[in-house]
Amino acid sequence: MTQMSGIKACPQGPSIRRQCELLDLNRSMLYYQPAGEKPENLKMMAILDKHLLHHPSEGVQSMVYYLRETGYPVGPKRIRRLFGLMGHQTIYRRKNLTKSGMAQYIYPFLIRGLEIKASNQVWSTDITYIPMKNGFLYLTAIIDVYSRRIMGWGLSNTMATAWVLEVLGEAIREHGRPGIINTDQGSQYTSALWIQYLEGQQIQVSMDGRGRATDNIWIERLWKTIKYGYVYLNPAEDE
Repeated sequence: MTQMSGIKACPQGPSIRRQCELLDLNRSMLYYQPAGEKPENLKMMAILDKHLLHHPSEGVQSMVYYLRETGYPVGPKRIRRLFGLMGHQTIYRRKNLTKSGMAQYIYPFLIRGLEIKASNQVWSTDITYIPMKNGFLYLTAIIDVYSRRIMGWGLSNTMATAWVLEVLGEAIREHGRPGIINTDQGSQYTSALWIQYLEGQQIQVSMDGRGRATDNIWIERLWKTIKYGYVYLNPAEDE
């Protein structure tokens, strides 16, 4: 994978090397630049992340109460900002979904009831937040729904569409083209850049319904495995 403009290659600190070894990851796939957040905010984001893995339907007000109980006197405005940094969207049903500016790029969920019988029939992808000692990263991964194999992954300090497309392009070059790619309705996936690339590759676009926590269950299980099996057991010590 080529290095993206404005994103530095991953430093060679012992903590990051250890994380890569535990996850059996290639460090050449990492891009990292520390995020400038207050230490208190980083601690709260780590607390929120652990809690929301098990309670994805809890929203801003619930997290205000939760953090206040743990000693952080926060308000809704601060929680919304932290949610934004983490790329978190509360799972609940919403009305008038098609009124957003990117409605033209929202696609139906194609794999409900679909019999998945082979590799490369359906891929699923998403982005999650990874805490570091003095900042945080975003992890994206692509999983083959049939085999549960990780087809591609990448780390970055931004959630840019160009980044997730770079990871996807590398996965396609290595493993071939899938028939369907399923995502949530995040801004990266409801952008013209993402949709035009998939259409150009003749890949069908599938998206989770808003408020449906189980539509992308394969990638959600992967995040829990990575975070509870590796990240939280081996916290970053040097970055």
